[in-house]
Amino acid sequence: MKTELTLSVKDFKSDQEVRWCPGCGDYAILAAVQGFMPELGLAKENIVFVSGIGCSSRFPYYMNTYGMHSIHGRAPAIATGLATSRRDLSVWVVTGDGDALSIGGNHLIHALRRNVNLKILLFNNRIYGLTKGQYSPTSEVGKITKSTPMGSLDAPFNPVSLAIGAEASFVARTIDSDRKHLTEVLRAAAAHPGTALIEIYQNCNIFNDGAFDSLKDPATRDSALLRLEQGRPYRLAPDGEEIVHDAHDPDPTRAFALSRLHHPTPIGVFRDVERPVYDTLMADQLDTAVELHGKGDLAALLAGGDTWTV
Repeated sequence: MKTELTLSVKDFKSDQEVRWCPGCGDYAILAAVQGFMPELGLAKENIVFVSGIGCSSRFPYYMNTYGMHSIHGRAPAIATGLATSRRDLSVWVVTGDGDALSIGGNHLIHALRRNVNLKILLFNNRIYGLTKGQYSPTSEVGKITKSTPMGSLDAPFNPVSLAIGAEASFVARTIDSDRKHLTEVLRAAAAHPGTALIEIYQNCNIFNDGAFDSLKDPATRDSALLRLEQGRPYRLAPDGEEIVHDAHDPDPTRAFALSRLHHPTPIGVFRDVERPVYDTLMADQLDTAVELHGKGDLAALLAGGDTWTV
């Protein structure tokens, strides 16, 4: 529900001490989200943050909204139940590359394919930070960590490619330290009906410091980044055909091709298309059932053994 209150960033800061490692990229993301929240025009009690397990999953403690620090990998499942039962809420999921793509991979892809009205912030630092530096599902091949002293053998997931492959209706990528770009992507995701997944490149200065330096260094970032903007032309190869970016194209082929680029690395909105929203479909189905059968009488049902009692 919309509120007549004029809220500010201070209204979304909780009284909890923020406890991440000094210099962690999570601080920048928290500040950007807190600064953006007033734009929603919603009362704080109508906003919910659900997280799983990991450094990023401390997020709900630091937001002065409703929230739940849930269990490993299951945040999308819990958030799905909340979003479908309380359609008046703005439901946000905060997760990491380990939480979302390892134990939580199954829950993530099904939330995306269902197109539940969720906004998923996937912090990707390419490492397990909370458990002290093991390789993650997005760590590069050959990564030396405590759990892979001779180098990782696993080919990493590309979260954006994975989301597009799961037919996600909104997929974007941004960077923790680019406050302006991060806010623009948050704004676009919030306006999107259905599931929106935002991959956020996030620096872990303790266990994987500098993983995204080439994308942040003023000396290299212009050539290292491909900034996706609606209607702006780009090329998939230096001598390739010029293509105009269209995030609203229902065919995911070009969005997927963009997601495979590494040099330069695309950031921005890859895909933003309309699809039926799961919450709405389910509510319509329930309304139809009531129209056809009336409201069930639970006491009569239990006493009579019928499957439905009018």
